[in-house]
Amino acid sequence: MKILPAYYHGVAVAGFFGLFILLMLWHTLLVPATIIPVALVLLITVTPLLLPMRGLLSGKPKSCAWAAYISMLYFVHGSIETYSNPDERLYASLEVILSLMLFLGAVGYVRGVKK
Repeated sequence: MKILPAYYHGVAVAGFFGLFILLMLWHTLLVPATIIPVALVLLITVTPLLLPMRGLLSGKPKSCAWAAYISMLYFVHGSIETYSNPDERLYASLEVILSLMLFLGAVGYVRGVKK
C-alpha cells in the first residue's frame, strides 16, 4: 500500500505548526527566560522555522526539503534539553516528537512528489 504525498504533507504541516506553537508557548508563558530577553530568545528559536514556511505550506518540494534540514536543529536541541534539563523535559520531548514529525513528513512528501 502506497501512502499519498498529501498525507505526508499533512504530517509535515502538523509538525511545523506544533513546533511553532510549542516554541512560542515554551519561551513566553511556560518557562520564560530570566537572563536573556524573551524577544531575543524567540528571535533565535522561531526565525529558522519561518524561512521555509511559505513554500512548505504551498507544497513546494525544495522548501519541504529545507524544512526537513532545519527540523534537525530542533531535534538536536530537544534531545540535549531532554537529557540535561529535567525541569523542562516534557517540553523538550514534545520538541523532539514534533521535529521528527516535520522531518519524516517533509522527507516522505519530497520522495512521493519526485517519483
